[in-house]
Amino acid sequence: MRLRVHHKSAYGYEPAAARVSMRLKLFPSIFDGQSVENWSVTVNDEAVKPIYTTGYGDETALWQSREKVSRVEVLAEGTVITEDKNGLVRDLPTKPPSSIFRRNTQLTQPDDAIRELAETNRKADVLETVHALSIAVSDAVIYRADTTNSRTTAAEAMAMGAGVCQDHAHVLIAACRLLEVPARYVTGYLKAAEDAAELLETHAWVEAHIQNFGWVGLDPSNGISPTDHYIRIACGLDADDATPIKGHVVGGTQITLSADVAVSDSQQQ
Repeated sequence: MRLRVHHKSAYGYEPAAARVSMRLKLFPSIFDGQSVENWSVTVNDEAVKPIYTTGYGDETALWQSREKVSRVEVLAEGTVITEDKNGLVRDLPTKPPSSIFRRNTQLTQPDDAIRELAETNRKADVLETVHALSIAVSDAVIYRADTTNSRTTAAEAMAMGAGVCQDHAHVLIAACRLLEVPARYVTGYLKAAEDAAELLETHAWVEAHIQNFGWVGLDPSNGISPTDHYIRIACGLDADDATPIKGHVVGGTQITLSADVAVSDSQQQ
């Protein structure tokens, strides 16, 4: 599939910030099943390029304001070619040890309810187990917008029984790691189905590592493995680690954010 992406994030600062610094992981991964036809990232109309690649394999750029600033607009756009690989993620240029992704964070720390979910869905086959867990998470945590926030933990979302894709991913990661299956948080874009509500934000899902098989993607929010409708951007131990845009502001200021994401099939235009 040939997918066209337009992703704009606008930050407002009142009063103007003395300085704003940003770490940007907004560059699509290149691997078997995904390639980039063209892509650009700008901050206040200034082109930014990756200057290093993280240990996870994510291309990363840095940007800093040169003077006081009241508004910063980040724009990522371009065309990505995707293929449906049944969720398999192979031939990423960087291959960190899978054991890294068995370490829990504050956002993915399990509790008794997640332990019960993990044990209840344990199967003899690990691949079957992670797929069963993905379905169980979507049943246990109903998708409901505006229920949680960026600081909500897996245990809190599980207790509420509701959340968004970030929460689904955190609960699934916590359950996988309990069963000693390495699991990582993935951020990217999703072209919604024609009959689904339009997605205006980035999407999140999970990749689990199966020994002698490799990494496989799981999207508990939609009950499937990622298809050619998905564009992989970055990964990490949790949402905070994998977030596409992370900033630091100098000076006491109130920050507002508006974001808009549009993903379309350019072959149909």
